[in-house]
Amino acid sequence: MSEQNDQGEQLDQSELDDIWGDAMAEQEQGGVKKAELDDFSSANDPITQEERRKLDTILDIPVTISMEVGRTQISIRNLLQLNQGSVVELDRLAGEALDVMVNGTLIAHGEVVVVNDKFGIRLTDVISQTERIKKLK
Repeated sequence: MSEQNDQGEQLDQSELDDIWGDAMAEQEQGGVKKAELDDFSSANDPITQEERRKLDTILDIPVTISMEVGRTQISIRNLLQLNQGSVVELDRLAGEALDVMVNGTLIAHGEVVVVNDKFGIRLTDVISQTERIKKLK
C-alpha cells in the first residue's frame, strides 16, 4: 500500500506512518480546525430550544462502526468442515477498498492503515446522504 506526495513521489509505509503521527499530534495540540458544516436552520424557521435539546439527545446515541473486508456464501456442510488453518475465499481482490458500515449500513469505503501498531482506516470515498437514503427505500 503506497501513496504519492504532492510531487508525485511514492511514499513508503514508514513515511505514511510519520504523516499520520504528525496529523494525530497536531490534532492533540489543538492545531486541527473543526470542519465548517452547513447551517440547516433558516431565518424563517429558527430551531427552538426544545428542538435543540432533542437534537443533542440524538447526537449522543452510540452506533457501531465496522469495516468489512469481504463476503462469501458457503454451504452449512462446508462451514462445519472449517477448522484452524482453513482458508475462506472472499469476493474482494487484495488491495480493494473496505466497506465502512454504521449499524449495518454502508457509509464509506476506505483503506487499512497502521498507526502505532494499531489498525485504522483512511476513508477514501464517503457515500452521499442522497445515495444512502435511496438505498433505504
